[in-house]
Amino acid sequence: MPIRQLSSQDAETFRELRLEGLRVAPAAFAVATEDVAHQPLAWFGAALGLSAVFAAENGAGRLLGMLAYQDDPLHKRRHIGHLWGMYVRAEASGQGLGTALMDAAISHARSRVAVLQLAVGAANPTAIRLYERAGFRLYGTELASLRVNGVDATTLLMALHFD
Repeated sequence: MPIRQLSSQDAETFRELRLEGLRVAPAAFAVATEDVAHQPLAWFGAALGLSAVFAAENGAGRLLGMLAYQDDPLHKRRHIGHLWGMYVRAEASGQGLGTALMDAAISHARSRVAVLQLAVGAANPTAIRLYERAGFRLYGTELASLRVNGVDATTLLMALHFD
């Protein structure tokens, strides 16, 4: 399945996929559905201008997965990029989309930054293995970083160094 970078014209399908991911896997994201569901479509379009969002789609144009890259906005941290929002729909799981999305994001980041960082739930071994296969290594642990439905979750901080 082809991977492409979304544009502001994809705001509606991006919104749909992002909200689904937040609903289906609430422990996987620091952002809650309640944080963004009320935002207008223009807000999602603007988000696509602030981040490079890579998506896989089927032949009918339905988005099946996404991964976003964002530059760090701080001057002293401009050598660092961040990945966020990895989500693959259940119907597309096991087809290599996560790897393809990761490859696209890393390829994009490699020419922009020296370090690529991400955060992943400690209770998500599938994602952790994907990130480790891509070359990410653990550099920190945030205990009780999220509270989802009254349950504390630990977040692992991972980085990939290009230089």
